[in-house]
Amino acid sequence: MAEIKVPFHRAAITKDEEDAVLDVLRSGWLTTGRYALEFEKKFSAAVSAGDEAAGRAPVISLAVNSNTSGMILAMEACGVHEGTAVITTPYTFVSTAACARHLNADVFFADVEKDTYSIDPDKIEEILKKDSQPGGYDGKGAHRVRAIVPVHIAGNICNMKRILELAEKYSTPDNRIRVIEDAAHSFPSPTSLGYAGVIGDAGVFSFYVTKTITTAEGGMVCTRDPELARRMTVMRMHGMDRTTWDRYTSPRASWEYDIVAPGYKFNLPDVLAAIGCCQVDRAQLFYEQRKRIVDMYNKAFSKLDFIKLPPDGEGNSWHLYLMRIVPEKLKISRDEFAKKMQAAGLGISVHFIPIFHFTYWKELYPDFTAENYPNAEHQYCTTISIPLFPDMTDEQAQLVIDTVTSIGNENRSDK
Repeated sequence: MAEIKVPFHRAAITKDEEDAVLDVLRSGWLTTGRYALEFEKKFSAAVSAGDEAAGRAPVISLAVNSNTSGMILAMEACGVHEGTAVITTPYTFVSTAACARHLNADVFFADVEKDTYSIDPDKIEEILKKDSQPGGYDGKGAHRVRAIVPVHIAGNICNMKRILELAEKYSTPDNRIRVIEDAAHSFPSPTSLGYAGVIGDAGVFSFYVTKTITTAEGGMVCTRDPELARRMTVMRMHGMDRTTWDRYTSPRASWEYDIVAPGYKFNLPDVLAAIGCCQVDRAQLFYEQRKRIVDMYNKAFSKLDFIKLPPDGEGNSWHLYLMRIVPEKLKISRDEFAKKMQAAGLGISVHFIPIFHFTYWKELYPDFTAENYPNAEHQYCTTISIPLFPDMTDEQAQLVIDTVTSIGNENRSDK
């Protein structure tokens, strides 16, 4: 196995994070408490810039132990359950769709746009139009769609204006279609509609170790809707009417509580929230550091006819750099190109294997095939995620550029 010269990712951890974790360990309170509350407040402030001037409602943030947990909470609060369905993209990590299945709901998939990784609003409308007819989209009944779940792949933002318009257009008095953003890749992502993740009815962020900020494991679910926030707060902690922190800091007896719903165990402990409190303060710095490397990549790769630059729209957080090869210009496949990069000591990945490639989903939905989602399949077959992280040096970035250039030039189809 080749020596790793440039890792795919390395978290930017400093003494501040170390001290914060030690403070928690020495405090005697390790689970959800004051650091989690502080993290929620800081995050709400971070995604609310410009909201007051725009007249937007306040953001309510709830810290959770993963993006997946947050997505289940958001879907459940938005009325996703057995007999209903969500619309999302096949080009995402599997948890986006699996969350609906955890709630015994179905998933209707819409292909991505031809030249981006974003869900195609036209394909969403095709599903909604059919779902509104007698029999519905899948013949099991009309008006099954409860939520649209756009995924901001790599930090490039979906067409939220159009998606929100579609949700409103196809909602009925007895079936409001919600928009839940999977913003796992999108912080910080300011747009004219507000920050990604707080544009729709709810949004869910990820703080997994490779994300734009990290808590090692963790996430945040955000909403401007107090009713959704109340439901998610209760369901986050066993369906309990009191938080753990309140039970042990309130004058009211700690053992007095009520269970008002069959909830989950999705809270974020203070040990991890303490890291998040430090990371969120440096989120803009991390973005600027990533963007510097992105600019180096774009400048170099724009000169290579066998590389297509990633899509770059308003608010792109540049969580990932999705390098796209041009198959007609090369005599090797994406897989072969990736293996050569690894052999040269570069850490790489692929985001994402479309969900229709996985056994469970193929068995669940027989028509869920690559042939029916050609844009997602094409993007998958031509994309390599290359190293990008805040502390990456110019020398490391240049090694990536030189390696890609060399591999491409040595394997040109017209050589």
